[in-house]
Amino acid sequence: MTNFSLPSASVLFASLLFGTIGFAAFMYGKKMVAWQTMLLGVVLMVYPYFIAQTWLLYTIGVFLCVGLFLFRH
Repeated sequence: MTNFSLPSASVLFASLLFGTIGFAAFMYGKKMVAWQTMLLGVVLMVYPYFIAQTWLLYTIGVFLCVGLFLFRH
């Protein structure tokens, strides 16, 4: 039998937050035909599936959001 544990509330919140920001960035990039914004949006939506540590999840998410701000059109 395996030991299965649910993620903490902070991990779930971060996944929801950065996934929503990523979806909005993807839709905006698609509308404006900005591939950098679309790519960052996809990365923001997908990366929480692969990161388990809370501090790393928030750190990467903040840096990706800063990237959205820097590469906006």
